[in-house]
Amino acid sequence: MGWARNPRPLATAVEDRRPAAVAARGLPAVRATAPEPTAPVRDLRGRNPRRLRYPAGDLLVVSGIPGSGKSTLLARTVRLRDSAGGPVRLLDSQHARERWERLLPGLPYPLYRPVVRLAHFLGLRRALAAGGSLVLHDCGRLPWVRRWLARAAHREGRALHLVLLDVPAEVALEGQLSRGRQVSAHAFARHRVAVDRLLAGLGRGKPVEGCATAVLLDRRAAGAVEEIVFDAGAAGGGTGGVPAPPVTPRETAARVPGIRTRRGWTA
Repeated sequence: MGWARNPRPLATAVEDRRPAAVAARGLPAVRATAPEPTAPVRDLRGRNPRRLRYPAGDLLVVSGIPGSGKSTLLARTVRLRDSAGGPVRLLDSQHARERWERLLPGLPYPLYRPVVRLAHFLGLRRALAAGGSLVLHDCGRLPWVRRWLARAAHREGRALHLVLLDVPAEVALEGQLSRGRQVSAHAFARHRVAVDRLLAGLGRGKPVEGCATAVLLDRRAAGAVEEIVFDAGAAGGGTGGVPAPPVTPRETAARVPGIRTRRGWTA
């Protein structure tokens, strides 16, 4: 096993204040304009991250229960060009639903939901084949989707990343009411079970299978994010979706860990 000194960074978050854990350990503060080293699970709940940055060409999945604010976050923050001007594709299942709503006005959504899902996954398949940076809105209820994306990324030397929104159920239900679209109680319960399972694992610092990094955001942190960007300067030397070792989530911003790559560990 060899050693690499300048690996491709998996993902970084730029924050606007010094983490309490850093001060407690007597370590130097992280500059607000510079990315800090990456840990596999970054718990940013209750904090103010200004930017989430990923290597160009990688895949990013944003998950959370219905009404948690996934579409709002993506529409507000995702930059559709990377730092070198390359395209960043954004796929939101809601876009497919809205297209079919225009084609089938007045028809109840449950009647054509399978068509919307098929159209969404066909669009996702085309986007994967096209290559380049990709951001996907995902409910988090179907683990096979993440496994599929991780395999696709691995084959091409790209990495898969996860952003998970941790929003209370009552807040999410209010979000559904405000947007004028509600899921059934049964469907909402299934989504909650799936997302709670993800949250439980990430809360213990356990990386999600196939994901190189995972970021936890609550409503405050999601509202603080100004942009999600893909950095062409960070491309190359991909990890193939291999996760780094788990760490305690509340210490991730303070810790300066090694990053596991195919070649081994970096200092």
